[in-house]
Amino acid sequence: MDGSQVELAPLPVNEAGRRRLNEQNFEPIGDYSRAVPPPDGGKDAWLFLLGCFFVEALVWGFPFSYGIFQQYYSENEMFAGEGSIAVIGTCSMGIMYLDAPFVFAALQKWPRLRRPCCVVGLFIMCGALAASSFSQSVRHLIITQGVLYAVGGSLAYSPTILFVNEWFIKRKGLAFGIMWAGTGLAGVILPLVLQWLLTSYGFRTTLRVWSLALFILTFPLLYFVKPRLPNIATEREHRTRRLFDVSFLWNWHFIVLQGCNILEAVGYFLPTIYLPSFAQQTLHSSALASAFTVIAVNIAAVFGTVVMGTLIDRYHVTTCILISTIGTTIGIFLLWGLATSLPILYLFCVVYGLFAGSFSSTWTGVIKYMQTQTDNADAGLVFAFLAFGRGLGNIVSGPLSEALVRGEPWVGKAGSAYGSGYGPLIVCSGVSALLGGLSFFVRRVGWM
Repeated sequence: MDGSQVELAPLPVNEAGRRRLNEQNFEPIGDYSRAVPPPDGGKDAWLFLLGCFFVEALVWGFPFSYGIFQQYYSENEMFAGEGSIAVIGTCSMGIMYLDAPFVFAALQKWPRLRRPCCVVGLFIMCGALAASSFSQSVRHLIITQGVLYAVGGSLAYSPTILFVNEWFIKRKGLAFGIMWAGTGLAGVILPLVLQWLLTSYGFRTTLRVWSLALFILTFPLLYFVKPRLPNIATEREHRTRRLFDVSFLWNWHFIVLQGCNILEAVGYFLPTIYLPSFAQQTLHSSALASAFTVIAVNIAAVFGTVVMGTLIDRYHVTTCILISTIGTTIGIFLLWGLATSLPILYLFCVVYGLFAGSFSSTWTGVIKYMQTQTDNADAGLVFAFLAFGRGLGNIVSGPLSEALVRGEPWVGKAGSAYGSGYGPLIVCSGVSALLGGLSFFVRRVGWM
């Protein structure tokens, strides 16, 4: 038993007793009551959110910094010339999204496994990174740094989403925005650290060092990542409803929102993967200056996710999606497309981080909206399928991006960055972002 869960003597729960318990932030659980911290604030809630913030940073920060490895592997004699290097990054992120419905369904059925799941996932992640340091081919890296890391990451991360839904009710959007800002913070620090380690010691030492650091930094945080409600209450709730009720999947409103989510995801990951290569090859910048493109995106994303989390608690979800769409589309077509110098490219990175980086914060609004449209729409499962949709887009983006840049098309046939070998990639990202905002117009014409 942890210190925040103090068991009390058996107490009959009549109306007067219920009122007295609620006044003291207690909740009745069957014929017993136990201390339950209040939601939406208080020491326990904020310590929990702080723990989730850093778990988010450590689990997702590494795959979101894969652009640094992409550049390194493409120039390393052992891996240069192999056409599947980008698949490593898309697997490490994509599988974490794709397996979300299965992991969430299991954790809903067996709530007692949620905290142990975090620990097991951490061991798998660290083991995968250690194993990847012995890789001799891109195929080995795909299996270890890609697939196995993603499996461990999804196990370690998924319980935090379910716990946030318990700890924050009225301020859920803000809580998720703060939590997801952790990825942005990690994206500020990790690219610099990884770039230095790769340049100084090579990929084998880098992966081993990060494997050890990941364990040392994450394990103590898991103490704070815990449920607000006792397992018996969670189990009783799920006994009274269908465990895997996915009827919301056939709701037209969700189909529209999910379709836009997938379309946006196809192009979302491309800039962060290819910006370092674009800066170095097209703008002839140094390795450090190239790495700063990813850092700039992630710095801006820290602020973007928190602001969007605040907006989603106040405005309709499609309005918030439109804000993200407009900023992202303009940034890609005008700033990246016309980038002929590092300052302009850095400006694009900031705009992209602010607007594209905040798109996932709109998921809280999708969950809230679907719960008003469909009976028994479980927040965890809605989130899981939104993550699955993003995973589909992520997996598609890997081979698609390699096809778009193969042979350096449009070189000498277009101006500015469009005339570089990355022109089709820029257009694909922009069109993807634009299509991601269609839900606003579907709602405006009265179709949802």
